Amino acid sequence: MKKNIYCLVVFLFFTFCAIAQKGVIDEVIWVVGDEAILRSDVEKQILQMKYERVDIEGDPYCVVPEQMAVRKLFMHQAKLDSVEANESTITMQVEGRISELISQIGSQQKLEEYFGKPLRELKEDLRVQAREQMIIQQVQQNIVGEQKITPSDVNKFFSQNKETIDMPIVPTKIEVQIIEVEPPYSQKEIEEIKEKLRGFKSRVESGEVSFSMLATLYSDDMGSARMGGELGFMGKGQLVSAFANELFSMSEPGKISRVVESEFGFHIIQFLERRGDKANCRHILLKPKVSLEAQKKAKQLMDSVAMVIRNGKLTFESAVSLYSQDKDTRNNAGLMFNMQDNSSRFEFQNLPPDLAKVASTMKVGEISDPFFMENSKGKQCCAIIKIKARHEQHTANLEDDFQMLKAYVQSDQNAKAIKNWVEQKQAETFVRISPEFQNCDFQYPGWNKTEEK
Repeated sequence: MKKNIYCLVVFLFFTFCAIAQKGVIDEVIWVVGDEAILRSDVEKQILQMKYERVDIEGDPYCVVPEQMAVRKLFMHQAKLDSVEANESTITMQVEGRISELISQIGSQQKLEEYFGKPLRELKEDLRVQAREQMIIQQVQQNIVGEQKITPSDVNKFFSQNKETIDMPIVPTKIEVQIIEVEPPYSQKEIEEIKEKLRGFKSRVESGEVSFSMLATLYSDDMGSARMGGELGFMGKGQLVSAFANELFSMSEPGKISRVVESEFGFHIIQFLERRGDKANCRHILLKPKVSLEAQKKAKQLMDSVAMVIRNGKLTFESAVSLYSQDKDTRNNAGLMFNMQDNSSRFEFQNLPPDLAKVASTMKVGEISDPFFMENSKGKQCCAIIKIKARHEQHTANLEDDFQMLKAYVQSDQNAKAIKNWVEQKQAETFVRISPEFQNCDFQYPGWNKTEEK
């Protein structure tokens, strides 16, 4: 009884504050525990979802406040578990999202006009959303835990649910073997790149320009360039060795490294901060350009290799070990590996564009003509490929598609664990909903419950 009186006081307090601050056009429509949901917050969320073309199944004024209420349950749990977000990662996400919005709308001014607030306030709104989303994902991961799914579990799941679940359709996939050679850079080109990076370093150290500005304008790492070159906090194992060794030898914030060569190209690194075994930095990457003469020689080599293989004088696998310069595929007989589903099978859309274009017209066992593409290190290379196998579109089965079916079962179990958790929290948490929302068809019906006596 005392708990209900306390929560009713909280509800009335929030309502009074909302009306006093914003007038009668705003009001508290839900209270979850000691957290309020305002009508204006719901309308703002609906507006953003419409702009981002997010489909809302059902009445938005029922769906959105319920989603916000569920998020408040997760955030309350985060406080109990002391779950925190990585602020550096949040900053990178916000800056990336702002860049995306500006490119879609046309300008910063139009963006501010659309949302009716200055960029500074919009960034803070996005920061709050990004922080909340990151925390909620961690809470959800704690809820579902680590679950081991066996082939028996997958088979049992689909056998028990065969009347209600249609087996997924697997699109056409291919397995590709590849031989890559990287045309060498001229020493002159390398020296010019190094000198340019040394010039950048001098300009920053003299105070002429900021490191982040130069990274935005000139870095060939497009992902970090839009963040001013910032990578966020990373451990040594997440970085290539030459880059990691240089970064973790630095300790003075703002200090800029010497020119560092890695498999991606040439860098200068600005140290920002270290937290435990992770460090944050900015970097500028420049990639040397391959001369036309070097491209020509690489193509001639690959022409010769392809001819020898077609004539049966050398197997493709032997040619991989003799000529391929890509260590990831060379140690696997040239077979490419798909990190997305931990297999050697690729949909055409998940292959590098230039490679997919060549592979789309080839038959199993065929050897391609040489072509140029950008490899996984972002470098231009000359390649030939062989289609090892082709798997036509089919209904998923355990023998060929276990990883995909396992992910389906994993997702279903995770969803059930989250659902059970939310329903349990509903039963334990005070909830007050304005009368106009009580007839909604909620995903979780437990919001409308009889008060405790």
